[in-house]
Amino acid sequence: MANTVAGILVDRLVDWGVRTIFSLPGDGINGIFEALRTRSQEIQLIQVRHEEAAAFAACAYAKFSRRLGVCLATSGPGGIHLLNGLYDAKFDGQPVLAITGHTFHDLIGTHYQQDVDLDKLFMDVAAYNERVMGPDHVCNVVDEAVKTAISKRTVAHITIPKDIQDWSGDGARSKANIAKHSGDLYTDPLPLPPPALLEQAAQIINQGSKVAILAGRGCLTARNEVLELAEKLGAPIIKPLLGKAVVPDDHPYTTGGVGLLGTAPSQEALQECDTLILAGTSFPYMEFYPRPGQARAVQIDLDPARIGLRYPVEVGLVGQCWDVLRALLPLVRHKPHRDFLSRTQDKMRRWNELMAERGTRTDMPMKPQVIAHRLNDVLADDAIICCDTGTVTTWAARHIKIRGTMEFSASGTLATMACGLPYAVGAAVAHPGRQVVCFAGDGGFTMLMGELATMVKYRLPVKIIVIKNNVLGMIKWEQLALEGNPQYGVQLQPIDFAAFARACGADGYSVDDPAHVPDILRQAFRQQGPAVIEAVVDPSEPPLPGKITMEQAWHFAKALARGQKDRWEIIKTVVEDKVREVV
Repeated sequence: MANTVAGILVDRLVDWGVRTIFSLPGDGINGIFEALRTRSQEIQLIQVRHEEAAAFAACAYAKFSRRLGVCLATSGPGGIHLLNGLYDAKFDGQPVLAITGHTFHDLIGTHYQQDVDLDKLFMDVAAYNERVMGPDHVCNVVDEAVKTAISKRTVAHITIPKDIQDWSGDGARSKANIAKHSGDLYTDPLPLPPPALLEQAAQIINQGSKVAILAGRGCLTARNEVLELAEKLGAPIIKPLLGKAVVPDDHPYTTGGVGLLGTAPSQEALQECDTLILAGTSFPYMEFYPRPGQARAVQIDLDPARIGLRYPVEVGLVGQCWDVLRALLPLVRHKPHRDFLSRTQDKMRRWNELMAERGTRTDMPMKPQVIAHRLNDVLADDAIICCDTGTVTTWAARHIKIRGTMEFSASGTLATMACGLPYAVGAAVAHPGRQVVCFAGDGGFTMLMGELATMVKYRLPVKIIVIKNNVLGMIKWEQLALEGNPQYGVQLQPIDFAAFARACGADGYSVDDPAHVPDILRQAFRQQGPAVIEAVVDPSEPPLPGKITMEQAWHFAKALARGQKDRWEIIKTVVEDKVREVV
């Protein structure tokens, strides 16, 4: 193999255990592609149809494999396209390394073609951001980039001018740059809070009579510890969206999600608790937390900067959730009185009955809840669910039930559309033996729908549910309920997604009748390759929050009065839904 800068780069990635790169080729990275070609037995290239998808797939790969995700893009526009997916990784705390090309090293800054200064462009998104200057610079930069991405759970970026990629490895090493001084080894810090802080936290928890646990994505590997804590305290477990898989949804101690996508019992538990344990979460919507001063709070987080970010806490415990909880559990006393938990469980039983009733409705046009509810019948106990952003996130959060070792993720803090399909690419590559499902709306799906061809090319057997209502639903309801304005600019031109799937070489199905949903799902999930199930649903079904505020109701009524075109259908649907809740 030619010992070029690009070759040294790829060899160093292999040394770090990188086995997959998501990319779209371009002339600005031809040197790197040649190095990948000659090392194809050691590192797998997944060719996507858009660089944004490469970054999303790398983020999902990191989420579901718990290893470094890597994406590669050409100079100029290719690197620019990575940004949305990289911000998703940054906001959700995932280690992703982005590698980009650059124009010729001696034409940078001279208005040459694709002369975008990517190392400057990436200054905000990347915690480590460096331009490779030659063959003796590569290993140092790769080592720093990988260590930074993993240790800080964030994005690192390397850019290499296209001609430098082909330079020989016989560079002019500076005297200070001792060969092999940077190692390809990283060890996770495993801090534990001092005993005095653990005792103080336990004292606060032991004094509480109505304790609630808010368990986020930092607890995904701490299920047993979270359940043991809940059992000791008689505490309901409330799950932010990225913590959906912390405990099974049918466990008697959980009240499910929180926030606009959440459940009424979760919101009421937060409104009533006198003690709150925040574990591995920085759930951003502060209006859903207890009122400041209502509840004493203890927070567990790996990042000390996150302590007290959303809610005033008395004790902050820094470390991995499973480690901190193991240290805390012996200090926490068993609470014999379970009145708070019992009341919450009774509310949750009634909520689940309501969700089951909504998920089995036979109304026409079909309700979107039906397809999410029926999906549970065909999901494997270790399925991976990749959810896009929009009203579909509400249906997934409330109606798809986590059980066994299932995993779930979506774009959390960034809440970007278009993530669902490339997330499923990353998940399927990370776990080739597991069932992977993409749950997307027609708006998010069409943004990067070319990635269905990626699934066909690599025989990734992903099953894709497209909720088709021909409208950007979440934006429509935000215009109505949050702004008090009639909908505008949200209608979508219909697409036959089943026909599109077949055109790409996948199986395509369409269903608009609730009675046919079980059979269509079973038929699609029996297929060996990728399949698209287009579910045509009622565009007037609102993703109502678990608890509606007076302000939301007022804005909603104002929008209808100002001339919302389908206001009578909306009024009818909302009234029916609220009557069902009361009944």
